[in-house]
Amino acid sequence: MTAARVLTVVRRTLLSVVAFQFLFAIALSLVDSYRRRGKKPKPFPVTPPQSVEVGDGTLTTYTFGQDLYDDMLAAIDGARKQVLFETYIWKGDEVGERFKAALIDAAERGVEVYCIYDGFANLVVSPRFLSFPASVKVLRYPVYSAGLKFWDLRRYGRDHRKILVVDEEVGFVGGYNIGTAYATEWRDTHVRITGPGVWDLKRAFADFWNLNRRKRIGRSERPLLLETASVWEPRIRFARNVPRLWVFPIRSMYLDAINRATRNIWMTHAYFIPDQDFVDALKDASRRGVDVRLLLPLKSNHIVADWISRGYFGQLLHSGVRILRFRDAMVHAKTSTIDGNWSTVGTANVDRLSLQGNYEINVEVIDEAMAVVLEEIFLTDESNSLELTLGEWEARDLHRKFTEFVLAPLRPLL
Repeated sequence: MTAARVLTVVRRTLLSVVAFQFLFAIALSLVDSYRRRGKKPKPFPVTPPQSVEVGDGTLTTYTFGQDLYDDMLAAIDGARKQVLFETYIWKGDEVGERFKAALIDAAERGVEVYCIYDGFANLVVSPRFLSFPASVKVLRYPVYSAGLKFWDLRRYGRDHRKILVVDEEVGFVGGYNIGTAYATEWRDTHVRITGPGVWDLKRAFADFWNLNRRKRIGRSERPLLLETASVWEPRIRFARNVPRLWVFPIRSMYLDAINRATRNIWMTHAYFIPDQDFVDALKDASRRGVDVRLLLPLKSNHIVADWISRGYFGQLLHSGVRILRFRDAMVHAKTSTIDGNWSTVGTANVDRLSLQGNYEINVEVIDEAMAVVLEEIFLTDESNSLELTLGEWEARDLHRKFTEFVLAPLRPLL
């Protein structure tokens, strides 16, 4: 067999393997979607909004969407000067309509209203719903933003952030998208911020707006100018992933905190597909006596992500990491607390898309009272979870092992 023939066979074999993996993933998703039809999540325990003082401001933590939406809408209704609103998913349902109406009402009474939403995440939303009057300044982050620079990987990140800033007095950030299902059926975490941290949240919004405001066709949006100076609050910091600038500090933030841990690491994540260095950091922490717990969905809304995530469970369980699986509802939170002092709440999952691909934002808080709140929330979620034991994991059947093996090469894509 000639060298050319060998290369042809190898190339066709590789293409067949890759095609099989993608078709297998698609088939899993379709079957899972069919099984979910008509099924409603069951009630789950939540904690009421809790506030702590940090410096000259406060942080209020939400674990139930309806509580959060009520306070966000009240803030918009009370706006006097400016509203900055950014979301990944914005459903055209009852809750989505309430937010749209509140933003339009604010604009009509003279408030400056800026909105950002991700075009790809809202492809299934009616264009009529996403149409706004001229009084509302809207930036639709495009489905494809690379233009002719298709080779530029910096331009492929999605806008996965969720931010609301009102009058430079109050800000909201966390995992909640906008939609009726998220109000009562999903377990997520968001924080409300007052004090100096609000300005940093505004700056994050303005930087994204100004970086992406120019349009190739039609009139570009006007820049959003910052008119106030930031007051430094060392206990509250914002880590922002900005793929256009090749800046990804959230992963480093996590690894630094994990490597410092001496007592406990409690993490809650909707999608957990870490790189090996991240896994090794958690394993090393557990082996030095740190109480490491991961709280993940028993079944998330993305079954392929679930299967790929499970590929790391063996390593983690063998090193003593506890894996808790939230049941009866989708847990979509992205939070962590370490050693009763360090905490983070934000939009970034522990996967390649969030840590090295998308626009994300996490608030990092160095405060004991905030850590106490997040530990209480974690324990409440743990009470609704099933723990995966090493014995249970090793006794899983052959078809599960086969599925994990087939999907493992897709990890770098997610």
